[in-house]
Amino acid sequence: MSAVAEADTGETETELKRVMGPKLLLLFIVGDILGTGVYALTGEVASEVGGAAWAPFIVAFGIAMITAFSYLELVTKYPQAAGAALYTHKAFGVHFLTFIVCFTVMCSGITSASTASRAFASNLATGFGLDKGNTNLVMFIALGFMLLVAAVNFRGVGESVKANIVLTLVELSGLLLVILVGFFAIFEGKTDFSRTMVFDSPSDKNAFLAVTAATSLAFFAMVGFEDSVNMAEETKDPVKIFPKMMITGISITGVIYVLVALFAVAIVPVGELGESETPLVTVVEKAAPSIPIDDLLPFISMFAVANSALINMLMASRLLYGMARQEVLPPFLGRVHRGRRTPWVAILFTTAIAFGLIILVTKQSGSNVIGALGGTTALLLLGVFTIVNICVLVLRKDTIDRRHFVTPTVLPILGAALCFFFVTPLTGRDTIQYKIAGWLLALGVVLWAITWFANRALRAKKTYLRDPEELAEHEGGVN
Repeated sequence: MSAVAEADTGETETELKRVMGPKLLLLFIVGDILGTGVYALTGEVASEVGGAAWAPFIVAFGIAMITAFSYLELVTKYPQAAGAALYTHKAFGVHFLTFIVCFTVMCSGITSASTASRAFASNLATGFGLDKGNTNLVMFIALGFMLLVAAVNFRGVGESVKANIVLTLVELSGLLLVILVGFFAIFEGKTDFSRTMVFDSPSDKNAFLAVTAATSLAFFAMVGFEDSVNMAEETKDPVKIFPKMMITGISITGVIYVLVALFAVAIVPVGELGESETPLVTVVEKAAPSIPIDDLLPFISMFAVANSALINMLMASRLLYGMARQEVLPPFLGRVHRGRRTPWVAILFTTAIAFGLIILVTKQSGSNVIGALGGTTALLLLGVFTIVNICVLVLRKDTIDRRHFVTPTVLPILGAALCFFFVTPLTGRDTIQYKIAGWLLALGVVLWAITWFANRALRAKKTYLRDPEELAEHEGGVN
């Protein structure tokens, strides 16, 4: 299915310690993919496509796997911790395009964290018996949670690989719990698998549009694998380890997601599942009311989505800080706190954006905040994946004297076409997702333009003052 270029294995010089072997990398990939998506969006997917909620997850799995092959070629060819922005810069060398890709990745982190905060709030309300139907109450809990994430971010609490193992096991335990409860429900006669073969969209879409619209949401559950390429400089042998572990990790999560979707629809009617912001909790409550595990799942879900929010806000603030330090965004965003040594302005800025998203989307979408924000995250990343798939083909001309993974040419072509298709309105994607993405990218372009003009004026001033003749004329004119 794949080929490997024949050459000597080379080690890329790195300042980071190579600590990640196959098992740790696999756990990192699985843990990064698992989380908010399946915990929060299973009901939204079912409400789009009906009982066949498993179908969008399979389509999303296929697109993710194809794109993963492109990432594998690039990460083994350029094993550096920079990801899509690095590949775009090497392929095209266009500063503005590299900036847009980088800023889009950052925005996807903020929308993902905002989705997680809303899911956290809904699960907290369920766990403590609060009125989760009160959208304002849930919104304020979500905002409070984002403040907590910002505080942890400000303190500079880094995430270690060992901590990621613990969080991954907690996230995985919640999903395995749902699957075990599903098997229990089969023996208790509480499942109706005939519902899983029904394509029934409440909005009267045909089967194709129903699946594509649902896939645009389900894809949010499959993202995260692309973050692992940033660990390339800390992986012991990225050329050898990455292909097997990334493919295995995506396959494991894909199987889990399909099983969860099948059991969810078989146990809970689609209408009820789609109305719930804590769909997996609803599944457990319906399947095993006599077993007191439904009180535990909301807190497992909270833990899982909290991890997603923190990881994404850490990434977003550091990426914003990095762009400011590279003079592609206003320099004030690169300020570091003297005591904590953390990018406090970038943290405040990204937190403010998350606040605005949560409030504005709540006012416009009501109870469909998770779907709107999760779908926007998928939209932004699908745009990035389109470019990454194209980068693979462009960078084929850049040959290196080192062994690396090579994906079959047809896959990046197919991946670029599929990812681009799911970016377009032809999928039946909710228009609010385009509005949110547009607002975020417009903000980025404005910041970039301000920085570009400011830097140009500063460079012109420095050049002017360095030129002796110009300086003499300037002084003569003044005198």
